[in-house]
Amino acid sequence: MERKPLKVGEKEARLPLIQGGMGVGISLGGLAGAVAAEGGVGLISTAQIGFREQDFDRDSLGANLRALKKEFDRARAISPQGVIGFNIMVASRCYEAYVKAAVEAGADIIVSGAGLPMDLPKEAACAAREAGRKREPALAPIVSTEKAARVILRYWDKKYSRVPDLLVVEGPLAGGHLGFSGEQLEAFRRESGQGDGDISLAYEEEIQAILQTVRSFEEKYGRKIPVALAGGIDNREKAQKAFSLGADAIQVASRFVTTEECDADIRYKEAYIRAGKEDIVIVKSPVGMPGRAIRNRFMERVMGGEQIPHSPCHKCLHTCNPAKIPYCITDALICAAKGEVEDALLFCGANAWKADRIETVREVIESLL
Repeated sequence: MERKPLKVGEKEARLPLIQGGMGVGISLGGLAGAVAAEGGVGLISTAQIGFREQDFDRDSLGANLRALKKEFDRARAISPQGVIGFNIMVASRCYEAYVKAAVEAGADIIVSGAGLPMDLPKEAACAAREAGRKREPALAPIVSTEKAARVILRYWDKKYSRVPDLLVVEGPLAGGHLGFSGEQLEAFRRESGQGDGDISLAYEEEIQAILQTVRSFEEKYGRKIPVALAGGIDNREKAQKAFSLGADAIQVASRFVTTEECDADIRYKEAYIRAGKEDIVIVKSPVGMPGRAIRNRFMERVMGGEQIPHSPCHKCLHTCNPAKIPYCITDALICAAKGEVEDALLFCGANAWKADRIETVREVIESLL
């Protein structure tokens, strides 16, 4: 396969590959730096990134912002010239503070989902001015539908007279929180072909609709808006399919979990290797969004209606009400990163069960491209 470089703002990645941001503590500086060093785009997830800091329970935001800078510096030491950035969830409390810290740290790109980052251009530009940067990092919203793409493109055009530097299209086979309703996911699942972990024909049509909308804004601005396709891309054939559909790049996450360089505990990686196809399930997150995870003792308890005691609120997401949630997503994801896998929420992509060994980042990239 011809491997065309990927334009990322003022920089260029040698390979058209983005490593998806995985929180809490799964894609930190080690993984992001390794991917960037191989020519891809490495992303650090800011979601509760400071969970290992001593004052995390007392000052979550302070711990997270401090760890954000540490992890970026660690990634940059691994890959001095590579493209390194952050994945920041719109649903995060203090979203603006994370954007500001990412810009100040020196991020090349900010990828933002879990909601539409409507005012990201303003926040990034203000942070860049305060930090003395000539311009803000490349900005890349995550969308899952043509409607979402149209809303964000029109809003940025009308309010900020600009378009995204890159657009990530995250499909129904992705891991973690998903940008679809349960009914939409079930409809896609029933499509022929998706039983084998392939993009359904219905979602292929959605991708084409998104690309058509993107092209209309490319014409208006006279510039290319690269589109990366994400969700279920786990081998060379899936990557080729993504490019044949019109994608300029692929975003891959789950394949990088079972690498030597991934920042997660080895027991988390081994949970992927042990998982069977039937163990990958759609779950309801305590903040109301559907997500995809590996069935384990923790999930059995949650799916059985049990209320899991949790720590004091770490103020991670806008939509969370600590008094009403069945479990704390921060607690569950920290357990995952630490390797306490039976008491954890093990987010994963639809094809995570195919992992059968620990690889290196280079081996994964070579298998994809």
